[in-house]
Amino acid sequence: MNILILMGNIHKRHYHLIVQHNNSLIHKKVANVLIRGGVVIVPTETVYGFAVNAFDLNAQKKVYILKKRNPNKQLILMSYNISILSIFVDFSNVGIKLAEKFWPGQLTLIAPTTNIGKILSGGKNSIGVRIPNNQFMLKLLKELQMPIFTTSVNLSKKSSAKNIIETLYFEKEVDIIVDGGQCEFSFESTIIDIVHFPYVVIREGCLNIKDILKNI
Repeated sequence: MNILILMGNIHKRHYHLIVQHNNSLIHKKVANVLIRGGVVIVPTETVYGFAVNAFDLNAQKKVYILKKRNPNKQLILMSYNISILSIFVDFSNVGIKLAEKFWPGQLTLIAPTTNIGKILSGGKNSIGVRIPNNQFMLKLLKELQMPIFTTSVNLSKKSSAKNIIETLYFEKEVDIIVDGGQCEFSFESTIIDIVHFPYVVIREGCLNIKDILKNI
């Protein structure tokens, strides 16, 4: 495989790799690391993200520590299809309509959690979900057949990593960095809260708010 070792030294049985996203087998390697509780950095079409197994609390805690992030701020749940996400959140008719129109893509929906979803949300009544429009991520998510938690690669309140160079601040702290070059949009996803009407725009990102509102 086309793998470039960034860290030759082994520390606590860890070695840190940067790998090319277009390697035909790398999504399998990354999936295996996630299943084992690792923390990886992955490219999306928006910005680079930390990714962890959605069912591994210890891995999630590592990400909060790395980012110095407020633990009350939730991570984003990702999968490759609406059916899987529907296990964890209750899409309204509007939510389904928006998902079918803008997914895969740069829209994050905050939706009410189901009873099973509350297990992942720590009992909270809502959680953000997205299907990314990035071929590596879709291959990875299909390989896993389960959701992952993600959040942008940055220290809290700092700019998100938009290219591989900007991820290297964390190279000693994660198990694998997947090199996807420059992110296509290099800007965060748009976030809309659809838990209550009227719906609330939490963050204006890649997608034009007017285009979204036309579909509500």
